[in-house]
Amino acid sequence: MKQFTPILFRILLCLGLVFAAFLWATNLMDSLYAFRSPLHSNPPLPGEPLLPSDVPIPTRRLIFVLMDALRVDTANDPAIMPTLGALRQQAAWATMHSRPPSYSDPGYSALFTGAWPELSDGPAMNVEYEDTPTWTQDNLFSALKRRGFQAAVSAYYWFEKLIPQYAVSASFYTPGDDQAADRQVVDAALPWLHDLEYQLVFIHLDQVDYAGHYEGGPLDPRWNQAARRVDDMLVEILSELDLNQDTLLVLSDHGMIDRGGHGGHEAIVLQEPFILAGAGVKPGNYGDIDMVDVAPTLAALMGANIPASSQGRVLTEMLALPPEVTAALPEALTAQQGRLLDAYQAAIESHVTLEPGEDIVASHQDALESARSLRLQNELLPRFILAALLTLMLLVWFIWKRREDLPWYILASLIYLLLFNLRYALIDGRTYSLSSVASANDLILYTTSTAAMALLVSWMVTALVHKVFRRLPRQAAMWTLDLALFIVFLLIMPILWSYVLNGMLVTWTMPHFPSLFLGFLSLIQVLTVAICGLVITLASFIIGLMLKRRYTQSDRNAA
Repeated sequence: MKQFTPILFRILLCLGLVFAAFLWATNLMDSLYAFRSPLHSNPPLPGEPLLPSDVPIPTRRLIFVLMDALRVDTANDPAIMPTLGALRQQAAWATMHSRPPSYSDPGYSALFTGAWPELSDGPAMNVEYEDTPTWTQDNLFSALKRRGFQAAVSAYYWFEKLIPQYAVSASFYTPGDDQAADRQVVDAALPWLHDLEYQLVFIHLDQVDYAGHYEGGPLDPRWNQAARRVDDMLVEILSELDLNQDTLLVLSDHGMIDRGGHGGHEAIVLQEPFILAGAGVKPGNYGDIDMVDVAPTLAALMGANIPASSQGRVLTEMLALPPEVTAALPEALTAQQGRLLDAYQAAIESHVTLEPGEDIVASHQDALESARSLRLQNELLPRFILAALLTLMLLVWFIWKRREDLPWYILASLIYLLLFNLRYALIDGRTYSLSSVASANDLILYTTSTAAMALLVSWMVTALVHKVFRRLPRQAAMWTLDLALFIVFLLIMPILWSYVLNGMLVTWTMPHFPSLFLGFLSLIQVLTVAICGLVITLASFIIGLMLKRRYTQSDRNAA
């Protein structure tokens, strides 16, 4: 029995790895879905409107058109979107930049609160309608309500949950996200545009996103067809506007990778078109802006308060603002950014000294980022030491126990990694980010099947070349089990990297998404390799046993 103790220990270790990987992976995703802003319970208080309600503003009304998932290259192609192209010639336009996660819910929240996903308190991931929370942070709708304006919303029904409904005077929400739903959205909004009753009309068009997810992605002709239909709807909207008196904003919430999908950190999903035209706007190409600049810029245009959690700047270079607003902005921004910085530092219990600068927003945001970095650094060192010690211990164990077989284990691991990533990245064109995750089941089934195939091939190749099956059955089984454990050891490296940068779970801050995704992908592989490692260990034992009997019988026949 003693001779089987080492293999029993390894079997129990594999079972423990399966349990640990499953528990960690599920809780990691749950923690990302459950993430809430550090400001959730104590949001900073809004300031006073930039203009009193009896002072006129530069525009009669603001029409906000969100073309969901519209990419910059599609928006810039006049052959696909001629109306948007013509509008750009008389507009202030720019390339807008967002931050991961590049899902719709975080994008919507950043656009209207002016805060990045870490602070906006919108969902970090897209969640179901019934699970969608209402913004706890000050937002453009609430700011305009305090200014005495009325808002109308025609959009996908997530907005019914996200927007505080006390700030909405008229609404139409739909659970649909295809071209038929967009038709309903525009039909609901056109009477509002005609009646002039509302100072903010928000129109959300979703069919481009639908084409990205369900009709082949941006490389499919149906993507361009969806974009053209949305462009035609823009014609209908413009027909009800007078851009000498009205202001029109057209933008997107995220991009889309070529194969369809978003949510990750690729440049293509973190760039969006921005076109602002009409009253109060200075036309021109303004280069690059941030998504969080939208809410404070629109608030200034409308004479409302800067949203209290806003991290963006007012794009004054784009706007023809009244002198009263221009004069009030420095003091208003200083107060707003100061309250935000104080609230954030209190929430994360990390404090730094503000170094004033000419750019009010930039100096306060630098201090906010320094406070975040200070706390992160205090957490990183212990995690790094633990991860380094664990890596060293595992490496020493393999060198001590399997010095002679180590080259073969390295070869098998290289074959495994080559095959897994060959299928993942080159054959199927997936990216190492959340953008390639169509669903949890899709990622799990794809990863487990690919990992199982790669492990099987790497095991068979190295075992046959190394003539492992000619050993005693117990030795063949032990060799195979250690091979699986060595592959697990290499897969643990990106998991530990994610652990060092992000911790076990997502807690008070948004994670570093490239490392988080690789860590999560590796956790699924560890689970698969540990399970399949037990299967091929049994197979090695049976093959070794069969060959032993065959050779024994051959020897007897020869005798």
